[in-house]
Amino acid sequence: MNASGSLTALEGCLDRVTFYNPENHYTIAKFRPRGAQSAITVVGFMPEPTAGEFLKLDGTWETHARYGQQLKIIRFEVLLPATIDGIRKYLKSGVIKGLGAKTISRLIRHFGDQTLVVIESAPEKLMDVKGIGKAIAKQISESWKSHHAVRCLMIFLQNHGISLAYSGRIFKQYGAAAVDILKDHPFRIACDMPGIGFYIADRIARHQGALSDDPLRIRACILYLLEQAASDGHMFMTGHETLRKCARLFDIDAESASAAMLALSDEGLVVREAMHDPGSDPGSGQGGDPDSSSDSNEGCEQALYLSSLYRAETGIALRLKAFLSVPVKPPDIDQEQMTREILARLAIQLSSEQQAVLEEILLHHIAIITGGPGTGKTTLIRSIAAICDRLRQKTILSAPTGRAARRLSEVARKKAATLHKLLGYNLEQNDFEKDEDDPLDVDVMIVDEASMVDSQLMFHLLKAVPVTATLILVGDVFQLPSVGPGNILSDLIRSGAIRTFELKEIFRQAEKSPIIVNAHRVRQGKLPDLEKGPSEALSEFYFIEQYQPETVVKTIVELCSRKIPERFGLDPVRDIQVLSPMHKGTVGTIQLNQVLQEALNPQSSPGAGIQFRPADKVMHLKNNYAKEVFNGDIGVISEIDMGKRRLSVNYDERLVDYESEELEDLILAYAISVHKSQGSEYPAVVIPLMPQHHPLLQRNLLYTAITRGKKLVIIVGTRQALDTAVKNDKPGNRLSLLDQRLKGEI
Repeated sequence: MNASGSLTALEGCLDRVTFYNPENHYTIAKFRPRGAQSAITVVGFMPEPTAGEFLKLDGTWETHARYGQQLKIIRFEVLLPATIDGIRKYLKSGVIKGLGAKTISRLIRHFGDQTLVVIESAPEKLMDVKGIGKAIAKQISESWKSHHAVRCLMIFLQNHGISLAYSGRIFKQYGAAAVDILKDHPFRIACDMPGIGFYIADRIARHQGALSDDPLRIRACILYLLEQAASDGHMFMTGHETLRKCARLFDIDAESASAAMLALSDEGLVVREAMHDPGSDPGSGQGGDPDSSSDSNEGCEQALYLSSLYRAETGIALRLKAFLSVPVKPPDIDQEQMTREILARLAIQLSSEQQAVLEEILLHHIAIITGGPGTGKTTLIRSIAAICDRLRQKTILSAPTGRAARRLSEVARKKAATLHKLLGYNLEQNDFEKDEDDPLDVDVMIVDEASMVDSQLMFHLLKAVPVTATLILVGDVFQLPSVGPGNILSDLIRSGAIRTFELKEIFRQAEKSPIIVNAHRVRQGKLPDLEKGPSEALSEFYFIEQYQPETVVKTIVELCSRKIPERFGLDPVRDIQVLSPMHKGTVGTIQLNQVLQEALNPQSSPGAGIQFRPADKVMHLKNNYAKEVFNGDIGVISEIDMGKRRLSVNYDERLVDYESEELEDLILAYAISVHKSQGSEYPAVVIPLMPQHHPLLQRNLLYTAITRGKKLVIIVGTRQALDTAVKNDKPGNRLSLLDQRLKGEI
């Protein structure tokens, strides 16, 4: 057996398949090397592995914490048997669906050791065999092709140095034609699979001899760069930055890249907009004619948009201007009536600040309420809804995510729904049913957690809300911006075009909370007050200083498994949430989930290759309206049925079943990212903060993490990392021209 890390080549037979994921072809199997007395465990990506197949494997040895030593497959090759006995055994393994023992015997009697050659290369000859007609011959041929198409794709990817982990997604996209498409039109995948597609296409094309200045490559490169910018939250890239990245990352000269930009613009795939004063911040420039050529804009910086994002940004600006242009009819209620109504319906006495907002907000077709924790935003939402009920106005409460909508419904004591559900999102068509032609039936619409709404969703929302209605956006502008591109709430406030009510007064009860006090300190760029330590009387906010990542992990496990439950009486799984800035690394969510799973749910897995266990805490990763579970929903696994390859998750006393192919929609959730926590609150949060998190040590990220805790917040890490996060207020600078459009500067 070779040393760990060195490449090992083996030939042998696949004894048994322990685990197989048909979505990505990840396999765990027992493999018996030629001449060996016992089988070894092999793991990696292989399509439809079948016991009895002969394989040639290249891989590296690694040691799994639970399953011991195993061979990680780097490359594989199916060794088709050449002898009659081998062919018979191979066909009986079930490699061709529906092929019975009698038919196999007749095939081998007729074709001998050429049986597999005939099936693959001359399937029409199969009809020469007694009992095999046209239909059966076609079935055999198609089953063979289907079985080997994925393998051909994987071998093709291997030969081009591309990870086999992508094979499942590529085959799902193109089917049996995958290899032909990648060979003949490699850059097609750059459009069909945004994100990873360009690098796959580029490697294939260059491997096949394509030149670096191939126009197809350059166009795909520019689209890829714009997609990456969008994934980082930007609405556009500047022309100069695009040219610089083309040259530095992909060896593309400026002249060729400029020509490609012009061609993409002519085809309507991108939009170029002139920005004056190229020496200033790109986000503060002014625009020009988006259709003008680079020659007519010589000397001006350009904003380069994906066309869909340009439509969203300009569409938002136009729609908002339409809202602002419609006269408002004042509501038929005075201040005294409002006060009596709120007291009667909610038993609440509003502050003078809240009362002033309530009196004025219904005088605008669109308005914003913002403020930090403890300033009474939710109380104001309840009050507005109560007044609207009194005025018999149809009011809708909504939020961007299922978690945020449920939380809003609980605190406002009124039904709330997700924006996607209200707008009639169609997953298959990736579009919304509600728009100007079929608008929402609403008089007043209140959107909570509006900082999470990205440009595309806001565009569709504004189209679906009648301009005669009132739209109220509520959110904390200091929290993390939306995951999708844009910085909508911040841009609207900065533009000055939308009436904004900022709640500044922290209520007396909230003033006593160290969580709220420290959240506001971070919001203002100040370090949290760390005077109280865990040895003193019970408090809500602690900082535990640790310098080594391994010690931080050990401390977090100790806090979650023993100290917090014992001292505060909180359930370690249900009530405590670890929030990490990053996924990778020793103190990232992936590693933390593994160690917390072992500490909080130390039972054996139900089967090899299954990372989940009964009673595991898990998170759902994408909206599924059929199951009524949404991106970020957290539940607990109630049952795992290995026979049916199915598990059930309990979401707030509602069981949801997952088939094996749906398991990629779930991840362990003992530790989650701060981004995934937006819109939720937890009794206790534990936040690792280390210098290793430097790329994401940001003030708004730390602020968002702290404000997720209702009763307890514990930060574990270094003061240096804490100081870095508080001082770093740059991430808000997403490239957008929305505020300039609203100001009329473009």
